[in-house]
Amino acid sequence: MNPPLRYTVQLSATPRAARLARLLTVEQLRAWGLPFENAAQVVAELCANAVTHGRVPGRDFHLELSVTDARRVRIEVADTRADRLPGEPGRGLTIVGALSERWGSTRGPAPRKTVWAELNS
Repeated sequence: MNPPLRYTVQLSATPRAARLARLLTVEQLRAWGLPFENAAQVVAELCANAVTHGRVPGRDFHLELSVTDARRVRIEVADTRADRLPGEPGRGLTIVGALSERWGSTRGPAPRKTVWAELNS
């Protein structure tokens, strides 16, 4: 049994960093030998939401990618606006829902929230 693969990066809450998160996701999943198209789109949507709706001046957002033995890719994007959980899915979260097996959000530790999605590779 191989240990799960894991990649994390902290980025500034800017549109440029959201684009960078997408590029980093493509390169990391490519290095792991996994398909990256759907995951890259999910990362783009979740990071755009973190930058647009979860931004607090001077605070970053965090991206984590992990892969289980079952080759399920889990994407987590954490920002510092726990008071703003996703509500009714707009265009971005509708895309996330269509491309992922499941997605959701969790609060904590304060002041963070994490929006996550899982995709089968």
